[in-house]
Amino acid sequence: MHLDLIQSLSLCGDPATPNDDRAGATAARAWVIDGATDLGPPGLLGDQGGAAWLAAVADVAFGATRSGTLADACACVFADVEARFLAERRREPVAAWELPSAAFVAVQLADGALEAAWAADCALLHRAGERVSWVTPVPDRARESADAAALGAGQTIRSPAVLADRRRARERVGRRVLGVKAAESGAVTSFASVAVAAGDALLLMSDGFSALVDAYGAYDAAGLFAAVEARGLAALAVELRAIEAADAACVRFPRFKASDDATALWVRVAG
Repeated sequence: MHLDLIQSLSLCGDPATPNDDRAGATAARAWVIDGATDLGPPGLLGDQGGAAWLAAVADVAFGATRSGTLADACACVFADVEARFLAERRREPVAAWELPSAAFVAVQLADGALEAAWAADCALLHRAGERVSWVTPVPDRARESADAAALGAGQTIRSPAVLADRRRARERVGRRVLGVKAAESGAVTSFASVAVAAGDALLLMSDGFSALVDAYGAYDAAGLFAAVEARGLAALAVELRAIEAADAACVRFPRFKASDDATALWVRVAG
């Protein structure tokens, strides 16, 4: 068996800032990476922000590694990220919140099964016939929405109060992210294996796209996959941005950015 890429999508949340998401697919592997929004100006890694830097480095590593299992491949990616960070950083970080980090989800075919790996809030849906199920945990924006609501409507990620709050959150113990220390990334990455067959489909998403489910309640899992297969990713992206534009002040749906980077891969198992 192999993976066929059907459609891909990656939208920046704001054209004035870089897209910190990356995605890729080969015949055997697919991945989505969502760099955590920078909470300070560039400088640690030169004139490029840490989120975009980490997402780009991990993206290249996922495409280049030829390791056997997905766990092996992830270990190679984590090691490459750490080595590149140590070689390319320009100074010590101001604080722990400045260290680049990212969410990710990756899949790989192996002997009639699908291996999956993830950290943080990137999501993976699997459709097998009429059954649609989450391989990753069900997306849950409750804590972030509550934090945003507590800080008040109209507060953006660059507002002093929000920036201070997000820096504190970034320094919480136990964050499950892809970071710049390989051992820590490996320790918090989750793995699963699911049986797949030719004709099954997969939807890999950053949280900016899965917001259609957990943040905005426009779809449940089955409804989202049905909409993707009936209308395509581009149509869902238009719907996503329309929901956000109608609540630009972030009142109905409390959040820290009016629109986030949104990335999705629609992949089919073939063989």
